[in-house]
Amino acid sequence: MCLGIPGRIVERREDRGLPMGVVDFGGVRRECCLAYVADEVTVGDYVIVHVGFAISRVDEDEARRTYEVLHEMSQLDELEWMREVAEQGLSAIPANAPAAAPQEGGP
Repeated sequence: MCLGIPGRIVERREDRGLPMGVVDFGGVRRECCLAYVADEVTVGDYVIVHVGFAISRVDEDEARRTYEVLHEMSQLDELEWMREVAEQGLSAIPANAPAAAPQEGGP
């Protein structure tokens, strides 16, 4: 199931004419395209993000309620794991993960 996750915009900028930003999801920050909501949001606003795109603006209370429901449904496990990794300053890639195969024509 694909879900939209609420987050707070903490940074906003233009990238080659495309409105972009950084959205904070309870301690995990990710790049996000703001094109769909560019005219209605600013830093500090809450948005629902789906696959890297802010798809709607929501107020803080609605964002909190949505986050709580997702937490109750255990739909935030990966987000919780990423936050813990970031807090510990560790790599999100497990130490026993296989190395990436060299790209064709690369070293």
